[in-house]
Amino acid sequence: MGAVKRDMHIGERRLAERYALDSTAGVKLLLSEYHALIGRQYQGDYDAVVLLTDMATAIDQAGLTDRQRQALTLVYVDDLTQAKAGEAMGGLAKDAVNHLLDRAIEAISEVYWYWSRHDEGYTILSTKGESE
Repeated sequence: MGAVKRDMHIGERRLAERYALDSTAGVKLLLSEYHALIGRQYQGDYDAVVLLTDMATAIDQAGLTDRQRQALTLVYVDDLTQAKAGEAMGGLAKDAVNHLLDRAIEAISEVYWYWSRHDEGYTILSTKGESE
């Protein structure tokens, strides 16, 4: 009788393929699914825990301004529209909130890109920076 091999890292690889976090599109996708990942975390999905922990670390290392952090929290954690987030931030226009989010997401994706290039536990999945 043959032994059954079990792939212990399949969940991690599936998440890494879904969220190419060294790209802004991957970071946006992860942030947009934040609440679903929180739910998976509470259901015991260890890979979701790792993904959320890494995201928190990347946000901490991204050097975001207070306004960028606030915009991220209001839109992706509190589920406000960009217009409502702007109101909560003292009357900012939706375009200003969008700009804050774009800069924050770019900075976060650069942290993941750095990790992938410096063998810090993240494998590059997008082609960002391939021509550099």
